[in-house]
Amino acid sequence: MVTKSEDGRYPSTEPHESGTLEVGDGHSLYWEVSGNPDGKTAVALHGGPGSGSSPGTRSLFDPDRYRVVLFDQRNSGRSTPSATDPVVDLSANTTQHLVADIEALRVHLGIERWLVWGGSWGVTLALAYAQAHPERVTELVLAAVTNGDHRDTDWITRDMGRVFPREWEKFRDGVPAAERDGDLSAAYSRLLHDPDPEVRAKAAHGWCEWEDTHMSLAPDAAPRLAIADPAFQLTFARIVTHYWSHGCFLDDGQLLRDIERLHGIPAVLIHGRYDVSGPLSTAWALHRAWPGSELVVLDDTGHGGGSMTAAIIAATDCFARDQDQ
Repeated sequence: MVTKSEDGRYPSTEPHESGTLEVGDGHSLYWEVSGNPDGKTAVALHGGPGSGSSPGTRSLFDPDRYRVVLFDQRNSGRSTPSATDPVVDLSANTTQHLVADIEALRVHLGIERWLVWGGSWGVTLALAYAQAHPERVTELVLAAVTNGDHRDTDWITRDMGRVFPREWEKFRDGVPAAERDGDLSAAYSRLLHDPDPEVRAKAAHGWCEWEDTHMSLAPDAAPRLAIADPAFQLTFARIVTHYWSHGCFLDDGQLLRDIERLHGIPAVLIHGRYDVSGPLSTAWALHRAWPGSELVVLDDTGHGGGSMTAAIIAATDCFARDQDQ
C-alpha cells in the first residue's frame, strides 16, 4: 500500500512513458504517463488556460490504482510552439482545438475510456470535452468550477473592482486610457503581443498581479503568479487573455445548456466558499442541472489551497474503489 504524505497526497511517481504528439497546425503536444500501467486511466487537464501541467497533479491519484496521463495544452509548458516566443500565432489555439487534441491523445495512447480531472480552466475544458465525447468519459472530478461564460470573465475583469477597488484600478490603468472602458482582456492581449519586450513583460506582470489578487478571499492566500518566472507570466497571460477576449470560444451558457449530454456520468464538483474569482453559483447551477453529480463545498478554501487537495483525493480514491468492486 502506498503511504500518503502529511497533507494527504500520494507520492508523485515519475513518468514511465512520455513523448510528443503532432496535432496539426504546426502544434506538438508534450504528454506523459505515470502510475500503474494496468490501472484505471485518468487524464488531467491543467488550468490557466496556459499554466501547463504540473508534476504535483500526479499526487492526486493513487499510483497503485491509476494510470495518470498529463499533457501540456497548446502553446504552454513543453508543447510547441511556445507562447513565450517573441512572435507567436494563437489563432489555432481554441477550445475546439483542445477538445480535438484530448481525443487525439486518447487514440494515440490506445485508451478506450478515462476519468477526466480538471482544475479551474481545466473544468471548462473537461466539460467541453465530455459533452463532445461522453462515451469516452467514465467519471469527472472537477475542482474550482468554471464554465467560460462572458458573465464570469466580466465578473473577474470588471465587477471584482467592487471587492478590490485599489488593486483593480491599478489593473485597469495598465492599459491605454482609451481602452479602459472596453474589453480589458483584449486590451491586455494587444500589449502582450507588442513588439517591445518591456511592454510585453510589464503587461504580463500586471495581469498576473491581478490574477493573484482575485483568486481567494481566504486569509492565508499568497501570491503565486506575480512571483513566477517572467517567461511563464508571458505564456500564461497571453493564453488567458486570448481565450477570455474570445469568450473562451464557446457560446454563452453553452456548457450548462448542454449538460444533459453528461447525465449518467458520475461527477464530483469541488468548490471553495472563499473563491471570489469563481463564485459558487456556477458550481451550484451545474450541480442542480446534472443528476448524479455531487457538489462538495469547502468552507476553508478559495480557488485552491485549504482542504481542496484532500477533497480531490477523496473523489479519485472513491472512483478507484468503485472500479475495484
